Amino acid sequence: MVSMETSVLRKRAYRLILLLGLVSLFGDITYEGVRGITGPYLALLGASATAVGVVAGLGEFLGYAFRTVAGYIADRFRSYWLLTVVGYALVGALPLLALTQRWELAAVLIVLERLGKALRTPSRDAILSHAASQVGRGKGFALHEALDQVGALIGPLLFAAALTVDGAAGYRLGFALLTVPATAAVLTLLVAWRQEPSPEYLERPGSLRAPPGGYRRLGGAFWRYSVFTALATLGFAPFALLAYHVDRTNTVGPAVIPLLYALAMGIDGVVALFAGWMYDRYGLVTLAAVPVCAALAAVAAFQVSVLAVVTGVLLWGVVMGLVETTMRAAVGELSASETRGLAYGIFNTIFGLSWLVGGVLLGALYQQYSRLGVIVAAVFFEVLAFLAFFGLEVARAHRLHREKIAH
Repeated sequence: MVSMETSVLRKRAYRLILLLGLVSLFGDITYEGVRGITGPYLALLGASATAVGVVAGLGEFLGYAFRTVAGYIADRFRSYWLLTVVGYALVGALPLLALTQRWELAAVLIVLERLGKALRTPSRDAILSHAASQVGRGKGFALHEALDQVGALIGPLLFAAALTVDGAAGYRLGFALLTVPATAAVLTLLVAWRQEPSPEYLERPGSLRAPPGGYRRLGGAFWRYSVFTALATLGFAPFALLAYHVDRTNTVGPAVIPLLYALAMGIDGVVALFAGWMYDRYGLVTLAAVPVCAALAAVAAFQVSVLAVVTGVLLWGVVMGLVETTMRAAVGELSASETRGLAYGIFNTIFGLSWLVGGVLLGALYQQYSRLGVIVAAVFFEVLAFLAFFGLEVARAHRLHREKIAH
């Protein structure tokens, strides 16, 4: 029988998860809308291909590299809400692209938003993990991810409509329209902060506490999990490389590529809900599907037939759905409440840097050996990840960790 106090805590938790989901929805409309057209817009302003690559690479690197620092600061000063608000406020840099006349200024705004991503992500995930502990971490992160992906679908479609209506001038129209969701994200976040100023009180009793004399120490289960995450991510081909291959081989027309990305985001959102339920019921063993699906995605997506490419895109979306729910949810259980921000910062840094290194490596292999090089390397890393998952007994370590907390 559920006590009245527990029922109230669950309602508050669901409310916070919903509000944070709406924040991510509005945020994704803004920055996912921009990410798909960053290259063409910078080129329109006079940037070279090298400059576009540097801006994109620098933005992603900073967006992940500073997450450990941001997580440490959040834990040290208990400033989760403040860092989350500042991070989402920097999303407001993207609508300002409507006013830029030089690619250098546009590049600064794009990189600034990525720094905001680094600031907000560990703190937001730490806040979300507290609420998710009341309803099931898998379910909590799944609901958040589903709302997030609604925004990821709307953003690119918004820009596609703006470019259809106004041609090249549609870029500025699209950026201007993003003022609305960017503002809505910050306002919704402030409402969430006001309603739940101390989300750590939502943490379910019995959760792991920081070990005595080791406030910053993370357990062995967390580091085993991190090794698996790094290997699996190294072989997970970025969508940009997949899109480059499809465009280069003329498998589909340029106008279809954004629709393929939208399809992947839609699959991501659907799989997220199912993956969250599976994680709460069966634990981390469900992540064994990540290296399998990532390897199959590379094999299928880097073909030259439409059916194979679409199959690869579907599998790519499945992997993202698992990554954005189960992988994130597990960090909350593998870390103490007092070190939650740091744990998410380290996890996101490992994930981001692994994806960056993997993307560079797979891109170089594609340039040197075409699609065969990418397929062989992706399968190699995913086989290593699969072996590491069972060799390091990641799922068993997680299960024992859960049992330790329960007792």
